[in-house]
Amino acid sequence: MAETRSCEFGISAKKRAAAADGFEGDDDIFVAKKSMLPTLAVAPPSWESDPAASLASLRHEFGEHGGVNMSIEASATFTVMEPETMRRMFTGELGPDRDFFIYSRHFNPTVLNLGRQMAALEGTEAAYCTASGMAAISSVMLQLCSSDGHVVASATLYGGTHALLTHFLPRICNITTTFVDITDHEAVKNAIVQGRTNVLFFESMSNPTLTVANIPELSKLAHDKGATTMVVVDNTFSPMVLSHARLGADVVVHSISKFISGRADVIAGAVCGPESLLNSMMDLHQGSLMLLGPTMNAKVAFELSERIPHLGLRKKEHCLRAMEYATRMKKMGQRVVYPGLEDHPQHHLLKSMANKGYGFGGLLCVDMELEEKATRLMHHLQNSSQFGLIAVSLGYYETLMSCSGSSTSSELNSEEKALAGTSPGLVRMSIGYTGTLEQKWSQFERAISRMEVGSTLFNKN
Repeated sequence: MAETRSCEFGISAKKRAAAADGFEGDDDIFVAKKSMLPTLAVAPPSWESDPAASLASLRHEFGEHGGVNMSIEASATFTVMEPETMRRMFTGELGPDRDFFIYSRHFNPTVLNLGRQMAALEGTEAAYCTASGMAAISSVMLQLCSSDGHVVASATLYGGTHALLTHFLPRICNITTTFVDITDHEAVKNAIVQGRTNVLFFESMSNPTLTVANIPELSKLAHDKGATTMVVVDNTFSPMVLSHARLGADVVVHSISKFISGRADVIAGAVCGPESLLNSMMDLHQGSLMLLGPTMNAKVAFELSERIPHLGLRKKEHCLRAMEYATRMKKMGQRVVYPGLEDHPQHHLLKSMANKGYGFGGLLCVDMELEEKATRLMHHLQNSSQFGLIAVSLGYYETLMSCSGSSTSSELNSEEKALAGTSPGLVRMSIGYTGTLEQKWSQFERAISRMEVGSTLFNKN
């Protein structure tokens, strides 16, 4: 085992526990018995279709003194009982799977616990949590693609991801990207170059147009066309709603800052995927996570791990209200984009892929066509009626609104926005759940009325 350079992802035992707890002495170094070694946090097959059940199957981590909440391991570095132990840790012989920790840039017990929750949530073998969603995406890309690598990606992506693929990676690493309409499977197939394309990347629900990707078909297409092509999906918009690994994807990335956090107070990300990939990303010599150091703070990991147990309840309420508002907005005559509406192009596709009981997502779009009209709508929704807040991001308990073309998609030029289908007046709404549904709807109606009155007065003048 001396040649091993990375550490296994698993549930750790206590290295300073008494011998009666399953440890044997080995030259005064506590080593876990083979029978005590953990299995990875893989969702049991019978529960794969329900992320909440997978989360509930995880072992509950208790605090140092038996508290119902786990303790926060805030240390940057860790002690060993004997000098020889450190050498064995640096060779990879002893690692976090046996509760041996070196330094929190490598592994931290609290962050690893959050990783186990994320792996259970997505039904993957392992997960590693990062300092941001972009850190998760960039680390995956840099691990899977070498210089002269190739990515095929959806033309409709979050602006930061689009900029990474369009500008940064080609300049720094000579990694190029071919952008395609992710709903045009023939175009996707033609763009994948056998033996060269490393990654097929797309968002499960595109930002901001809410186009739904056919994950099973795209995964099959990519694997059939290029045996070495990995399917990487951003699931930031649809945690709980979709389980990508079950649908055929290889890797799932998240901005945990959004729905999983739910409070818009932390920045965090995650990479969920095969154990072999995650271990390679933590390799001491070649691992992108290990060497670039996008480390999550243990206190942030603790905060997030306490929020995941009620993610399912929160997500259901986000989705329920989004569905109700989208239906009413459409009846009102608004140009609404929401996958839960039957006139959405991928409504039936999403219905066939989604985990039962979690709805169709917590975001909707109102297309005002012109940026000026979008700006007036958001002004009245925030300042006249208190329906929501003008802010980027999503997954907050209050409704958040932004005009995507001039905000979260501003990295795209006019031609790229047109290709992505982003209208200048597209207002993206992340629907919150504060107040009663009827109270918030009356606020929306009041804002629309004031906007219409203002428009009438403007036309008269």
